[in-house]
Amino acid sequence: MSELDKFTDYVATGKMNRREFIQAGIAAGVSVTAASTAFDKARAATPKKGGKFIQGLTGGGSSDSLDPAQILDSFMINTSSGQLRNNLTEIGPDNQLRGELATEWEASPDAAEWTFKLRKGVEFHNGKTVTAEDVVQSFQHHMGDDTKSAAKGIIAAVDSVTADGDNVVFKLSGGNADFPYICSDYHLNICPAKDGGGIDWESGVGSGAYMLKKASDFEPGVRLTVHRNPNYWKEGAGHFDEIENLFLADANARTVALRTGEIHSMSNLDANTAPLLKRDKNVVVMPTYGNKHVVLPMDCRADPFTDNHVRLALKYAIDRQEMVDKIARGFGALGNDHPIGPANVNRATDDEIPQRDFDADKAKFHLKKAGLDSLNLKLSLADSAFEGAVDAGALYSESARKCGINLEIQREPEDGYWSNVWMKKPFLGGYWGGRPTEDWMFSQVYSSGADWNESFWENQTFNKILVWARAELNPERRRDMYVEMQQICHDDCGSIIPMFMAYTHAMSTKIGLPDQIASNWELDGHKNGERWWFV
Repeated sequence: MSELDKFTDYVATGKMNRREFIQAGIAAGVSVTAASTAFDKARAATPKKGGKFIQGLTGGGSSDSLDPAQILDSFMINTSSGQLRNNLTEIGPDNQLRGELATEWEASPDAAEWTFKLRKGVEFHNGKTVTAEDVVQSFQHHMGDDTKSAAKGIIAAVDSVTADGDNVVFKLSGGNADFPYICSDYHLNICPAKDGGGIDWESGVGSGAYMLKKASDFEPGVRLTVHRNPNYWKEGAGHFDEIENLFLADANARTVALRTGEIHSMSNLDANTAPLLKRDKNVVVMPTYGNKHVVLPMDCRADPFTDNHVRLALKYAIDRQEMVDKIARGFGALGNDHPIGPANVNRATDDEIPQRDFDADKAKFHLKKAGLDSLNLKLSLADSAFEGAVDAGALYSESARKCGINLEIQREPEDGYWSNVWMKKPFLGGYWGGRPTEDWMFSQVYSSGADWNESFWENQTFNKILVWARAELNPERRRDMYVEMQQICHDDCGSIIPMFMAYTHAMSTKIGLPDQIASNWELDGHKNGERWWFV
């Protein structure tokens, strides 16, 4: 180890300032510039406690709630799942599953029964120890015919959940090799159980790195302010004293706030201004690539979308490459009308499912098969749907016109888009962060009757294969089934999936970052509150 390396390690203790370090570096025979750079790197890599972190988030609205069953978009994912509460499992920075409140889990030979062992000594913000009963009640909050939970579909196969000492036992209606992944879903936070049943979600109390101090700290659609949990159980996590989460729907407002120092980080960059941000010496632009994809769902119950020839005509009428080039601006890749992304193990190759391109002749062919010479439609969009959604709609309208399709873009209000437009208008825009497993994505959004089946699509062959694949433990046979389901989506489903997009974020150079940033969601898997710090 060189003398400079030794000094660099010493900086990590916080006992040497910049001047002392540079003087020591010069004595060790290095330049002032090299010593200064080494100091900055050493200091940046060393988490320290303290400071108020302010971030500009999207995906909020006046209907936001602390009820984990009602989480719809990124603002509450980041604040509820990433700051206030924990899950049984989580996706780590390496995008691998790991235990959070559970330390280990074991399945029966048919994967229809799972036993999770709870971590000992974890406390909620109110001082109550986290118990197996808290987990039971937290899961039951999303179960049953009367629940209004958005997670009802992904845990529909849970027949029972019971406490067994420090363990929690789940009995499923059939085998599911991916069940531990499902336990990391952002709805399935663990809240304190109430006497007599149910959970206390109203207070926002959880076991996370941050806590609410008073009810007024949460203003739905405006802000949510949290304070560091001094008794947080994770070592080396939860560094800020306070986090102020601001809902800033407008990309320009977020960008200006970051550049002027009003906020320390932002999500969902405007691709048009990203090059400008990259030139700002006080800002770091960092995209991460995962399974995030743009969707244009069509309500398959409503004419003309009941006819698959119309759906196929609309799929051929979109110029995907133009959208990637002009909307994603280098932060995207072509989509192929199925939701399984590059981070999924069983994504179909281009040889297995050839890429669908813009083809006016094929679009007109399918219109004719539907008995139509032309088609007039409205497409509901807001930039809350995905970055650049309104501009993307304009491009789609231009390419569709070449196919005999008149597409009128109906601009919707940003606030309340996910509660007032999504799954209510017949043709609209949106995005999905993707899911770690194929079964999870298909079960939550594409299976018949799923609560978030946004196109209301039903395909009985798809549904049967989904059940078979879920219980199949042979990886090769399982992959074959998932590729077949991707093909069915490509050929028949009610969602156009034109492109995959990187998660784009930018942050002040005052923010320290870990060596590895998770890509399962934006903002370090929405765990930036506990994983980042001030340098």
